[in-house]
Amino acid sequence: MIYDLIVIGGGPAGLSAAYEAYNNGIENILILERDKELGGILNQCIHNGFGVHSFKEELTGPEYAQRYVEMLQSTKVSTKLDTMVLSIENDGDIKKVEAINMEEGYLSLETRAIILSMGCRERTRGAIQIPGARPSGVFTAGTAQRYVNMEGYMVGKKVVILGSGDIGLIMARRMTLEGAKVEACVELMPYSNGLNRNIVQCLDDYNIPLLLAHTITDIVGKHRLEAVVIQKVDENRNPIPGTEQTIECDTLLLSVGLIPENEITKNAGIALDPRTSGPIVNEAMETNVKGIFACGNVVHVHDLVDFVSEEGKKAGLSASRFIKNELLEGQAVTEIKNGQRVNYTVPQKIRLENILDGQEIMFRVSNVFKNVNITVRNQEGELIKKLRRPVVAPGEMEKIKLKREEIEKANGLLTIALEEVM
Repeated sequence: MIYDLIVIGGGPAGLSAAYEAYNNGIENILILERDKELGGILNQCIHNGFGVHSFKEELTGPEYAQRYVEMLQSTKVSTKLDTMVLSIENDGDIKKVEAINMEEGYLSLETRAIILSMGCRERTRGAIQIPGARPSGVFTAGTAQRYVNMEGYMVGKKVVILGSGDIGLIMARRMTLEGAKVEACVELMPYSNGLNRNIVQCLDDYNIPLLLAHTITDIVGKHRLEAVVIQKVDENRNPIPGTEQTIECDTLLLSVGLIPENEITKNAGIALDPRTSGPIVNEAMETNVKGIFACGNVVHVHDLVDFVSEEGKKAGLSASRFIKNELLEGQAVTEIKNGQRVNYTVPQKIRLENILDGQEIMFRVSNVFKNVNITVRNQEGELIKKLRRPVVAPGEMEKIKLKREEIEKANGLLTIALEEVM
C-alpha cells in the first residue's frame, strides 16, 4: 500500500489538510482516524460559534465537521476509521506508517509525505497533583462533555470547575442548561485562560462566580465526591494559610490545560519545542524531518477551529508542493524567537525562498497587558515592525503578518516581543 500522502488524524486540521492537498493535484491520499467517525473533538462540541471565519456563519461543532466531510466526499481521498497509528518511520524518500485496526489487523503503509494532525489531550488530576481522597465524580471537562453531549449521561448535579480554559467555561454553561448547579469556576492564575466571549456567555450570563487567584487544596469524599477545599494563592501561586473555603459538590470538572498529542512525533525523532510541546515547524508547517508536516492542535493549542482549519490548509498545500518537488530547501533560514512577555511563536523557522507575499506568525503572551506595542526586531535589535494593542491576554492567540521585504531585514533572527508604549 503506497500513498502520496497520509494524514494522521481526521479532525478539523486533518480534514482541511487532506482537502487542500487534493485540490492541489494530489489524489492518492489516506486519512487515518482512531475514532469511529471523522470530525475529531468537534463531534462533542454541540454549542455554536464555529465557522464564522471559514464559512461566514455560526455553526455547531458537528455541523462544521460535516461541512468538511461532505467536501471530502466529492474527492478521491480514502479513509480508515477505528485505526490506531502505532509508529511512523522516515526511510529517505519513502515514509513508513504502522497502524492497526479490527478489520485488517496490522497495516504497514508507505507514503511520500505525512501530515500530523492528532490534536491534543487534556491534563488530568495526576498531572497537576491535587491532594486529597480519590472518590468518583472527578472528571476532565472534555470527558464530561463527551458523556453529556454524546453518550447521554449526566455527570453530576452540584459542580465545581477548576481552571477557566474554554472547555471548562463551555461546560459550566452546559451543566447549567442540563439542570445542574455550578457553584464556582476556580482559576489559579490572576486572569482567565479562556476567550473573553466565553467568560461573558458562559459565566456572566448565568451568574456563575469566577474565583481568580484560587486553587483546590483538598478533595473530600470516600466513595463519591462530597466537597472541595479552595484557597487563595499568592503571586508565586502558593496557597495562603487561613483563606480556606469548603464548597459542597458532587462533581469536579478539571479544565487545566491541553497538551499536544505527540508521542508518535517524539518516537519518530521529530524535534519538539518545549514552549509549545508540539513539533518545531517552518513556514511550510514542515518539521525537521523532510516530508513530515504538522498542523492544528498537535503543533500548538488554538482558540478557534477556523484557525486550525487555516493551518491545516497551509500544511496540505505545502505537502502537495513537496510531493511535486516545488518546495525549496532554503539556504537563508530565519529563526523566530519569543522576546519579553511572549511565551512562544509558530512557526519557529522561516525559509525566505518559500515566502511569496508574506508570512503570518502566531504567538501567545505571558499575561494580561494593556496599552502595549507588539514589536518585531532583527538580529541587531533594529525595529522592523510595530503594532499597537489596547489589551492582550494569554487566552487569545495573537497574529502578526510580515511582508517578504521585512523578513529580508532579519539577518537570520527575528524577535517578537511586547513593549510598553512610551
